[in-house]
Amino acid sequence: MTPRGRFAPALLVAVLLLVGAGCGDDDASEGGTEPTAELSVEPSPEATVEPTAEPSPESVQPLRILVTNDDGVGAEGIDIVVEALRTLPDVEITVVAPAENQSGTGDTLSDVAPPAEEAATLSGYPATAVSGTPGDSVRHALDVVFAGNPPDLIVSGSNEGQNVGPWAELSGTVGAARIGARAGVPAFAISQAALGVEPDFEAGVPFLLEWITQNREAVLAFEGDLGPVTNLNVASCEGQGEVRGLVEVPLATEFAEGEPLGIDCTSTQENPDDDATALVNGYAALTVLPEDFVRGAA
Repeated sequence: MTPRGRFAPALLVAVLLLVGAGCGDDDASEGGTEPTAELSVEPSPEATVEPTAEPSPESVQPLRILVTNDDGVGAEGIDIVVEALRTLPDVEITVVAPAENQSGTGDTLSDVAPPAEEAATLSGYPATAVSGTPGDSVRHALDVVFAGNPPDLIVSGSNEGQNVGPWAELSGTVGAARIGARAGVPAFAISQAALGVEPDFEAGVPFLLEWITQNREAVLAFEGDLGPVTNLNVASCEGQGEVRGLVEVPLATEFAEGEPLGIDCTSTQENPDDDATALVNGYAALTVLPEDFVRGAA
């Protein structure tokens, strides 16, 4: 594989630390290294899309985004993500998601491709509902909706509940991203923490949009058999101010003191070691998942 573009999470960290400047410690740290992205794709005439933001004056290659989730096509999180993505210039958005909640199904696929039908998000954006797992939704999108001309990027979520550390393996949100990545499509999974509070889906939107803005060219230039998967988990800070900022951290291999039971957005802890620690201390945790994890069982 020959890298033709490089994702820039470190630059994103610098920009988005400003988001949390009004709450908590101003000195939230960065961490990790920049992942390398590779995938070359063609524009898809088959994808059904709705108008998004006004196109740029110059001729720009549209970024074709497949949006999916595991909470179901009628969930609040995917609706907020779709409406946010529509504000970006030069994007084409296609929604293919499970007909019903499929949380906890990981990267499983049905033995026989399940049926699909026309549907819509809560805000009325056209969608396809698949009567199967999140992985089935991605497979249907790649095989039928895009019919051999894959999208440039898969966005999975926003999930109701965190998908950090060991939980990521069971997550249908992350699982959908992994299925797409195995087909050579870069993927971004976004989850909004719900540890004792209602998930604040809007809190994750700025981080998602900024990541896409910073990494657009790298995504479009990517070529390879295995797409990278970026996993974002965002703290919900009900009654505690705002998210402290963005940190790039590795996937936790275990929970140091048992399963995390709450989030403290007023914490002053800095330099978290992993995504679970970052989340419970009020950060948005950005993790580039290891290739072995993305590939799954042989």
